[in-house]
Amino acid sequence: MARTEVLMPKMGESVAEATVIKWLKNVGDAVALDEPIMEIATDKVDSEIPSPVAGILAEQCCKENDVVQVGNAVAVITTEATEATPSAPPAPGTPTTAAAPVAAAAAPVLAVGGTEVGRTGASGRFYSPLVRNIAKEEGISLEELDKVPGTGQDGRVTKHDLLGYLADRGKTAPASAPSPVVAAGPAKAAPVTAALVAAAPAVVHRTNITLMDGDEVVEMDRMRKMIAEHMTMSKHTSAHVTSFVEADVTNIVLWRDRNKAAFEKREGEKLTFTPIFIEAVARAIKEFPGVNVSVDGDRIIKRKQINIGMAAALPTGNLIVPVIRNADQKNLIGLSKEVNDLAGRARAGKLKPEEIQGGTYTLSNVGTFGNVMGTPVINQPQVAILAVGAIRKKPAVIETPQGDLIGIRHMMFLSHSYDHRVVDGSLGGMFVRRVADLLEAWDPERTI
Repeated sequence: MARTEVLMPKMGESVAEATVIKWLKNVGDAVALDEPIMEIATDKVDSEIPSPVAGILAEQCCKENDVVQVGNAVAVITTEATEATPSAPPAPGTPTTAAAPVAAAAAPVLAVGGTEVGRTGASGRFYSPLVRNIAKEEGISLEELDKVPGTGQDGRVTKHDLLGYLADRGKTAPASAPSPVVAAGPAKAAPVTAALVAAAPAVVHRTNITLMDGDEVVEMDRMRKMIAEHMTMSKHTSAHVTSFVEADVTNIVLWRDRNKAAFEKREGEKLTFTPIFIEAVARAIKEFPGVNVSVDGDRIIKRKQINIGMAAALPTGNLIVPVIRNADQKNLIGLSKEVNDLAGRARAGKLKPEEIQGGTYTLSNVGTFGNVMGTPVINQPQVAILAVGAIRKKPAVIETPQGDLIGIRHMMFLSHSYDHRVVDGSLGGMFVRRVADLLEAWDPERTI
């Protein structure tokens, strides 16, 4: 009987884990090659894991709502159904025996404080590999882990439960579980000590905030938690600097107004400003490739491809960044079609994992929300991001052969945030100035 482990795939450069949303196949079900067996989600995209072989689902190594690290096994599939008698995973509290048909190896255990911690504790509660790894690193014993309150399915401890427990650990005896916070009315905040702050993981920023009458405590959703961690990590990683430039985009606005109706009728696509901005950014990157790099320790990785991510707002209020690959090799029609396609499927939650990977530079259109400028946070492992603001009519000086005039022009701010570890002010400033120059030099007679 051949056994094949199904591993949690890598869903992006900065994604190290994923949450199991739903099992599509039960233990004992037949699965075809490439047939989806489960749904997973990260902070960037929801996706399905297909079966790498045809066979029988013999084991589910995790349950719904578990957080699983990339590369860990999520399922076992046997390829000889006649020899396999698949059985369901052991119920909480039920030890796995050597006689179980699908248990070819003992469940992995972690040595913590001299006590072995398996997948289930003395309380019968299941612990995911990620939770057990954190427990090992922090020296949490099995007895202490059993006392941590869980908010997952069936009271299971999630990564965020454990990190929250660690943040509050210094206030209580090591073997005691922290008392849950109840927002019943005004409460007196306990002092935050330096030792407590030092003991807390870098991604957790919890304080005892005084709750007042009428306050509502809302738990972040899964995607928002991961976005918060990613943004905080970016600020801790890169030395952010932002340069600003104002561009006169009157020619672009008037040209688009004249051509958008005919373009939509001919191509079946709306002509927006985003592909125009992406075209200018791609051209500027070819002239200033120093912003199209990544940092790996003390090494600089120069990217050959120009893959531009475009930040897209979701109906939930969260953000996702689909990527236009080889943007410098596409014309305006191709960019328009791809921008509209990715944006539409992003809002519908139908992006594929590979469509949010491999970005080398990011564009964010804060003007969509009526903002004139912003200071965007770098999308790691990139080193720069450009925000374009709202286009507004303003009085401006127009230089003509006959002299300077005052006229009404369509103006827009560009905000360029970059990593000062590898992008100095001269490069960061010249790049955004070049993007503005390309936009201002738009040919009003251009055909498309």
